[in-house]
Amino acid sequence: MRLTLLRSVAAIALAGVAAAAAPALAQGQPAPAAAQNQDETARFNAFLQQVWDADVAAQPQRQTMLGIKKDYGKWDDPSEAAEIARFERGQKALADMKANFDFKKLSPDAQMSWRIFESVQAANAAAFRYRDYEYIFDQMNGIQSGLPAFLINMHRIDTVADAEAYISRLTGMKAVLDEALRRARDQEKKGIIPPRWVFPYVISDAQNILTGAPFQKGAADSTLLDDFRKKVTKLNLPKDQHDALIAKAEQALLTSVKPAYEAVIAQMKEQEARAPKEDGVWRFPDGDKYYAERLAYYTTTNMTPEEIHSFGLAEMARIHKEMEAIKDKVGFKGTLKAFMTAVLNDPNQVYPDTEEGREQYLADSRAAIDAMRAKLPAYFGLLPKADMIVKRVEAFREKSAGKAFYQSPAPDGSRPGIYYANLYRIEDMPKYQLEALAYHEGIPGHHMQRAISGELTDLPMFRKFGRFTAYTEGWGLYTEYLAKEMGGYQDPYSDFGRLAMELWRAARLVVDTGLHYKKWTREQAIQYLMDNTPNPEGDCVKAIERYIVYPGQATAYLIGKTEILRAREAAKAALGDKFDIRQFHDVVLKSGPVPLDVMKENVEAWVQQVKAQS
Repeated sequence: MRLTLLRSVAAIALAGVAAAAAPALAQGQPAPAAAQNQDETARFNAFLQQVWDADVAAQPQRQTMLGIKKDYGKWDDPSEAAEIARFERGQKALADMKANFDFKKLSPDAQMSWRIFESVQAANAAAFRYRDYEYIFDQMNGIQSGLPAFLINMHRIDTVADAEAYISRLTGMKAVLDEALRRARDQEKKGIIPPRWVFPYVISDAQNILTGAPFQKGAADSTLLDDFRKKVTKLNLPKDQHDALIAKAEQALLTSVKPAYEAVIAQMKEQEARAPKEDGVWRFPDGDKYYAERLAYYTTTNMTPEEIHSFGLAEMARIHKEMEAIKDKVGFKGTLKAFMTAVLNDPNQVYPDTEEGREQYLADSRAAIDAMRAKLPAYFGLLPKADMIVKRVEAFREKSAGKAFYQSPAPDGSRPGIYYANLYRIEDMPKYQLEALAYHEGIPGHHMQRAISGELTDLPMFRKFGRFTAYTEGWGLYTEYLAKEMGGYQDPYSDFGRLAMELWRAARLVVDTGLHYKKWTREQAIQYLMDNTPNPEGDCVKAIERYIVYPGQATAYLIGKTEILRAREAAKAALGDKFDIRQFHDVVLKSGPVPLDVMKENVEAWVQQVKAQS
């Protein structure tokens, strides 16, 4: 269960809209076939738009993420009943689609939308029986940090009404967290509870929210009060109006947020005492079936855990061989493991553990991204309109948050894309990995794909904002490799860092399946990373803890990258000197996120089109 207690990979459709979105053709003489097909496509696209509109209308948080200030003071309904209703409406909409439209009469792109909509609903149906299996409170996506992060990063305050809506959301946090706690208790009764080591992270997050004013008199502002005060101050209101809003926020923090987070802390301490020491989801009821469903969900393939594990081992061997070549190039005498250790322990590869060192990391990341930005026109036809910035993960969640991540821009341009770098432990963000990380999260990686997807004007909304992990994360990893072709990694140690990042994704295949399929322990998985990658121990620990609470997700990266690169190389072989890298990238990006088999089909269709034209 994530922040919105929702697990769909794209918009979950609402039912009851088919009739409104699909008016019958006028009575009389049948229209010509081409006109009929055009009408059918128009009706179908209208149906999909109304499905999307109804879905967004039911989710206040999604509205905010999309830059829509409707229901601005509300949270999504966190109850299981609401989750079940959303799923049932989605399945009903799928039935309505099949009953009211003729697939054969749709345009090729509309047919693709049909197939993707079917795929989304099939994934939702497969996941629905395991809706209680995702942890509500964990260190990665737990609701205890998700709610404050949402307010800080998503809730803009441009008017007094926006400020009142923020206060309303503060007031509503207690009801949301109370329901989350109730569901966590119900999960435990079914045998679904995080490993014991997760709980101190959650407790720490909750305690951080309650640190500072108004919870502690005389202290500096707490995280949420500081955010609210800064946003309201920018309104330049009269002092009495400004002070009145601050007072109302303080009251909401004391009467809603404080008891809510105190309840979180109390329940987490209570459950921690009963929590298991075993880590993998194999310990859940039907845990093997749940893990198989997660792998299919994230990779959009039918690969088995054993196949993924074996593929990971083979990729580890390949990348180790490429690393050997760099070791020899820089003249290092010794084994690859010794070279990894030397690079890892090289003080010249670590930024100073100071605020100045952290600012330098951010500045160097911006410089690397700007260098790639200048080269985009030679590799892409489609370019994003939205800006992108580099930002440090906020202090209140940096201890538990992941190493790095990207946040999409708002469709209306009110919020840029953001690459978040977690600089809590600066030694875990070495210089030799900076370029690959910046390219993956920023440009030409996630920002190119997700910003462009949101700006496409000829796709249904559910496709523009869909999330097929193997596609989106596969693209991010593919672009780490692409950046080398674009002139990045001139320093051999940075190129070693690129390979280290790819090795990391190969190791994920091994340890994820190791944890959840082969019953490895947390310590065993950590040791595997330490023995086979050049990453520091803190990096290895944080990664394994992520994979434990997020089963299957990490396997999507290398599988997706491999399929994108295979499609590219097949197209190059088929087209020869007619192959245009800009056109290839546009073909991959202009469809929005899709399952890997659809991506491959799109590339093959483009190849045939180029052949026919020449």
